[in-house]
Amino acid sequence: MAILKACSRGARSVEEVAAALGLRREDLMRDLEELRARGLVRVERSYVERVEPTDDGLRYARSLLPEEKVARVVERWGEVRVEEIPRLASGLGLPMDKAEVDVGIMHLARHGALTLQEGVARLKSREALDRALREAEGLRAALEGLARGERVPSEIAEVLRRRKLAAVRRVTVLYVSLTDEARALLSSGGIASRPVVTALTPELIVSGRWKEVEFKEYDLSVPPPRLYPGRKHPYLEFLDEVRGILTSMGFEEMKGPYVELEFWNFDALFQAQDHPAREIHDTFYLAYPSRGRVGDAGLLARIAEAHESGGGTGSLGWRYRWDPSRALRLILRTQTTAVSARTLYARGDGEYRCFALSRVFRPENLDAKHSMEFYQLEGIIVGRSVTLRNLIGFFEELARVLRLGPVRIKPAYFPFTEPSVEGFIRHPKLGWIEVFPGGMFRPEVVRPLGLRECNVAAWGIGIDRIAMTVLGVDDIRLLFSQDLEFLRNWRPPLRW
Repeated sequence: MAILKACSRGARSVEEVAAALGLRREDLMRDLEELRARGLVRVERSYVERVEPTDDGLRYARSLLPEEKVARVVERWGEVRVEEIPRLASGLGLPMDKAEVDVGIMHLARHGALTLQEGVARLKSREALDRALREAEGLRAALEGLARGERVPSEIAEVLRRRKLAAVRRVTVLYVSLTDEARALLSSGGIASRPVVTALTPELIVSGRWKEVEFKEYDLSVPPPRLYPGRKHPYLEFLDEVRGILTSMGFEEMKGPYVELEFWNFDALFQAQDHPAREIHDTFYLAYPSRGRVGDAGLLARIAEAHESGGGTGSLGWRYRWDPSRALRLILRTQTTAVSARTLYARGDGEYRCFALSRVFRPENLDAKHSMEFYQLEGIIVGRSVTLRNLIGFFEELARVLRLGPVRIKPAYFPFTEPSVEGFIRHPKLGWIEVFPGGMFRPEVVRPLGLRECNVAAWGIGIDRIAMTVLGVDDIRLLFSQDLEFLRNWRPPLRW
């Protein structure tokens, strides 16, 4: 009844009706929909552009604009070095950062109030300073008005918009008006106000109040609103499951940096410096800083000897002059095998199993099977009696736990393992895909890193491709999707 009376003199916005009734806008929406469904009101939408303060604008409305803060400091000390202004302003209870200082100086200089020479700001004109402060005060007043929902002159709004203190937003305004039927019922007294309830309670029955209320009808044909509670991305959830599986198999997780030295990514793995994979077309190189360092000169010497002559392993090495300056170039790691090299150097001989599950980066062309940024599952099995059979057994056991089906193994070649193998699984749509590359680290890899008694089985699994099979997708790009609609509707197959 109150809503109908509030709209009896013509169409009014929902905000106006709410203000007249002393309610919030959202408190009216349910009642308005009820009245609309009964044919008593019309609700029409209109789109208007409103100028609203940004977060910075609201912050300055509650304090001072940057030029006002800088002016306070200059007025106090006369001339100051620019880098000292944040500290001096803070002493006056006006915290500001370097970016605000630059903005404040710019606007004061625009008015001719300041000069800036050799990093020193000086007061130039008191009259110009007063003019700049009056303008700033007017802008602050406009921001305060916008925060209260008031309108400001268009020229002031344009200044605020250019300074990114306000923004123009397209807003939906709802207008409510009475239908002819509602007007006729109001004039004849045919409308009575009764409380609406949505549930029949024992108290209503016992007290007899059920006779005095209006029960809201429940339409079973209308689907309830869908709720989308927070959830982990399906791919990240899968990766955590894989971590749990490997941990239960006795593996420890290794960590390593994304920005890596060529030394750990290539050289420590006995990958020749003229190998095609080390060219700019297959590796991301850092422009600045471009080089790092290795603190162990003995390690550098052992790696150099392995490359040049085999380092006493029985190998001839690559038989070229190893360049330490190239090994110290910084790259985005192309393989998590670099983390394995670091771990072997740190731990040496022993009986242990480790894995790394993290991102690597390569200049690939993005398509359904390849990406320039992807996850790799790297691992090592270290022990005195470890052989290739242990590695193949691990591949088959992991495939069994993940329900990937049979694994096909074939011989392969990698610069840092011998013998080497590749394991293939069958994707429902893509066919046989290679996901299990690995082998036994060569002596030229493990001896310079300090291992003398143990063998090392190593593997670098394309976990993204395994995830495509387990999660039922045929495009690697979907694993990194940020499309909320897609993620909400994605129903991965049942867990293994």
